Amino acid sequence: MSKNIKKVVLAYSGGLDTSIILKWLIENYGCEVVTLTCDLGQEEDLTGVDKKALTTGASAAHVVDVREEFAADFIFPMMRAGAIYEGRYLLGTSIARPLIAKKLVEIARQVAADAVSHGATGKGNDQVRFEISVNSLAPDLRVIAPWREWDLKSRTDLNAFATKHNIHISASNKHYSMDRNMLHLSFEGAELEDPGCEAGEGSYIVTVPPEKAPDKAEYVDVEFERGDPVAVNGTRLSPASLIKTLNEIGGRHGVGRIDMVENRFVGMKARGVYETPGGTILHAAHRDLEGITLDREVMHIRDSLIPRYAEAIYSGFWYAPEREALQAFFDKSQENVTGTARVKLYKGNVYCVARTSPRSLFRVDLCTFERDEVYNQADAEGFIRLLGLRIQGYKTRG
Repeated sequence: MSKNIKKVVLAYSGGLDTSIILKWLIENYGCEVVTLTCDLGQEEDLTGVDKKALTTGASAAHVVDVREEFAADFIFPMMRAGAIYEGRYLLGTSIARPLIAKKLVEIARQVAADAVSHGATGKGNDQVRFEISVNSLAPDLRVIAPWREWDLKSRTDLNAFATKHNIHISASNKHYSMDRNMLHLSFEGAELEDPGCEAGEGSYIVTVPPEKAPDKAEYVDVEFERGDPVAVNGTRLSPASLIKTLNEIGGRHGVGRIDMVENRFVGMKARGVYETPGGTILHAAHRDLEGITLDREVMHIRDSLIPRYAEAIYSGFWYAPEREALQAFFDKSQENVTGTARVKLYKGNVYCVARTSPRSLFRVDLCTFERDEVYNQADAEGFIRLLGLRIQGYKTRG
């Protein structure tokens, strides 16, 4: 242990891992610990979390409301890019980490800390996300990752440590490993460690089971301006309020449940259960509106870049030059993505049923099946002949 560490800022949730880490840092580093708890819209009562940190030994405890910043400056840019990892995951955990890292650095500067600390394990992606972000913003700060240093190797060990040090841990923390913010809720552990086992209903909180969702479909209008959602059913909302509203609507229809095995950046496969009701609605509505507002070639180039962008976020490179360069392209592509998409929610599904835009590229006079004076169908003959020249040469080559 380094004896040069005098003050550490700990990303603190008040749960099992970070409560133990707080006590462990004090005991093993002999340092002062300041905690940081971010309100990311996790729908958790944070009242008393600062008191718990102080009771456990923290010298100071900071609780910061970053909900609007999280939505506007992190979730929305990602949504403008249409980001999705490995075809299904909407990056709910991944996108929160660079913001938490940013706040860790800000508090560390305020209190003149030598280091920051997090509760990510040595097996997961979060350690990479936190540490690359901190190193990008403040390379002089030391990052302490207890899971890579201590001799506590399991949840059982952590519970024993908590008992020994009189640290109260709620029963809900002892079954699954859970992460929640305004965009999503994720579960890992317990029966989910067997990919052949169906997830128990305890691994879903935000959404009702689709079979128990209402028997009547619900229509939702989502309005966008330059790629960002601004209103739901005609009511303009702040970014965080808009996501919360869609979470409530989507949750009652069982929308946004995903059970998948993904490829972690550190090299292993992992099974997780995710609930992203509002994000699922936004992703579907946004993509649908782009159908009438994005140029074909721009859309195709954008689609080819989505995997690289999603991988950058998933792997912790939010502050990297490649993510920022890709963001510039995506944001340029969104300048005309303004209008309203109507979606239909029913039994866990999202159906896009209508879309309108003042910037629409859709021309009825070109695509109509009725008589028109614009398109000369005879022109298609030469077009098709030219397209086929390359194939003719390939097939007739000796």
